[in-house]
Amino acid sequence: MTTVRHHQVVIVGGGTAGISVAARLRRRGVTDVALVEPSEHHYYQPLWTLVGGGLAKAGETVRPQGKLIPKGVTWIRGRAAGVDPDNRTVTLAGGDTLAYDQLVMAPGLQLDFEAVPGLAESVGRNGVSSNYRYDLAPRTWQFIQQVRGGTAIFTMPAGPIKCGGAPQKIAYLAADWWRRQGVLDDIRVILLLPTATIFSQPDWARVLKGVAAGYGIEVRYESQLVEVDGDSRQAVILDGKSGSKESVDYDLLHAVPPQSAPTWLKNSALADPASPFGYLAVDQYTLQSARWPDVFALGDVANLPTSKTGAAIRKQAPVVVANMLAARRSRPLSARYDGYTSCPLVTARNRMLLAEFDYELKPTPSFLLIDTMKPRYDMWLLKRHGLPAMYWQGMLRGLV
Repeated sequence: MTTVRHHQVVIVGGGTAGISVAARLRRRGVTDVALVEPSEHHYYQPLWTLVGGGLAKAGETVRPQGKLIPKGVTWIRGRAAGVDPDNRTVTLAGGDTLAYDQLVMAPGLQLDFEAVPGLAESVGRNGVSSNYRYDLAPRTWQFIQQVRGGTAIFTMPAGPIKCGGAPQKIAYLAADWWRRQGVLDDIRVILLLPTATIFSQPDWARVLKGVAAGYGIEVRYESQLVEVDGDSRQAVILDGKSGSKESVDYDLLHAVPPQSAPTWLKNSALADPASPFGYLAVDQYTLQSARWPDVFALGDVANLPTSKTGAAIRKQAPVVVANMLAARRSRPLSARYDGYTSCPLVTARNRMLLAEFDYELKPTPSFLLIDTMKPRYDMWLLKRHGLPAMYWQGMLRGLV
């Protein structure tokens, strides 16, 4: 028997975005907040690159979901399966229905390993791994250590993905380790990028080109992984400029899968027709739906012209909460998100660049007296220790 429950605010998704918004709403006095999230575990995903590079343990990145749900928030341990913004309802996989006054969409995105033929069957064995999954990041480090020569391929898919710098960060960490082992000269390192440049922001792109060149990495622009034969250890690479395909033998393949909105959302009324990946349509400044003023979206699922990062969510969450409260009082939505995002780009085992910029790709540094366009040890410490602490103790509590 199905039931219908009503809440003032329903938040779909208990990841970074969902919990951050829930915590801020509770701090602002909103008493009836429900959070829809099926997972019993919560992950700090930005650290998975370091797990794959042998610089952190996977166990450091996971905590029980129940301990992170803000006090006073109703945790609905189910999976959302449908949304009807006209009737203000969310349907759960079990058949129950949630009615809402305001809806926050923050379910994140999904990893489409099956979109590359052979990848889903190969990942986790025969030298194929991906730091984009908790169970696979430790495998990446195991495979890196096994390579003493041959070819290592690192890929990035086309389309918006979470943490656009992660596909190349693991290439730098692997190359740095191989160099320290004295075997880098015996390894052909290939970095496949679907884009025409190594990074979207031109200032940091110039620095990263130098980093890649310093390791002798063969950067192939406008190229993609289109097929994997795990048993034969062969990767098929598509050259987007010529349209030609090449089969390359590999000893290590770190593959970042294509990504998209959750399947149940792709064809929903909330999906942006302009997004071939099914991401949700909201105003890029207010994060409110143009068609349904009671609906907001943020985080990876929102179709925004900026990189999908936790740092972006840190700036989006207070905008969503301020504008939700304004809408409840029939006031103008004055809070604005300027597209700020941050990419902590690890370039070696103890060095990092911190790329911060907005919608216009204008640098927006948080540390005015520090040159963050230079790989630095202090920025590495921020990545390894400072940002995780800020995440667990600050963001998820609605404090930063």
